[in-house]
Amino acid sequence: MLAWAGLVLACLFWAGNALVARAFSDAIPPFSLAFWRWSVALALLMPFVAVPLWRHREQLRRAGWRLWLLAALGISGYNCFLYSAAHSTVALNLTLVNTCLPLALFLGSGLLLGEWPGRRAWLGIGVATLGLLWLIGRGDWRVLAGLSFNPGDLLMLLAVFDWALYTLLLRRWSGLLQGVPGLVQLGALILLGVPLLLPLYLLELAGGARFAPSPENLVAIGYTALCASLVAYFLWNHGTRVVGAARAALSNYLMPVFTALLGWLLLGEGLQPYHWSGGALIFAGLLLASRPARS
Repeated sequence: MLAWAGLVLACLFWAGNALVARAFSDAIPPFSLAFWRWSVALALLMPFVAVPLWRHREQLRRAGWRLWLLAALGISGYNCFLYSAAHSTVALNLTLVNTCLPLALFLGSGLLLGEWPGRRAWLGIGVATLGLLWLIGRGDWRVLAGLSFNPGDLLMLLAVFDWALYTLLLRRWSGLLQGVPGLVQLGALILLGVPLLLPLYLLELAGGARFAPSPENLVAIGYTALCASLVAYFLWNHGTRVVGAARAALSNYLMPVFTALLGWLLLGEGLQPYHWSGGALIFAGLLLASRPARS
């Protein structure tokens, strides 16, 4: 249950991250936000993991290219796709495209890991998907038929498959880092991921895209660095190892629910009946899929 609680909390922080990405899309360029998010996260984490990183250096070195690939997918690629998509598509479409993630992980877990979910898990994903579509459609199925898409949605789709591959490989290669504490693993990934973001950031600067170091912008970067990066990634990585990639992915259905709640609390956006009914279906599907099968 602690692993599931951590996954839910991670999704809450990532819902906040989505709000930040949309709210500051005109103020902070996407690669700048990604680079400074992880640079600040690395600065916050290093005092706690520098010595353990050195102690586990041989085990990390043996992970070799696999660690670099995980960093490229989970630290660099996903965030660049997500923040770029936030500049060019609406929030509703971001949420709709994100529904591909649990299905991608369900299929990927079976094909790559041999971990085919049981019937109860498939039923849970069906119930949660209905709840999410009801939420996106604002309680009217005809709204879904009228949705329009743009090139930014392709970036979000790439982000979804990027994150799915990161999660599956993290699970598949977990044995390589067995015995290395979770925070140390995260520190290693960030340490490799920041240099991969640097060329994109410099390219953005060369194109004249900059942001002002205003208090609001710095708070936004601080939130993404601490909550959406360090805390959320640690909880996600731990939850994936404990409950499996496919079942962990079901927690992503909570993100639009949390986004609606945060919009109500922070932006004064009203909650409608379809928010409650859609959220209830999502929670029901998550509970159904997370319950262990009877022996």
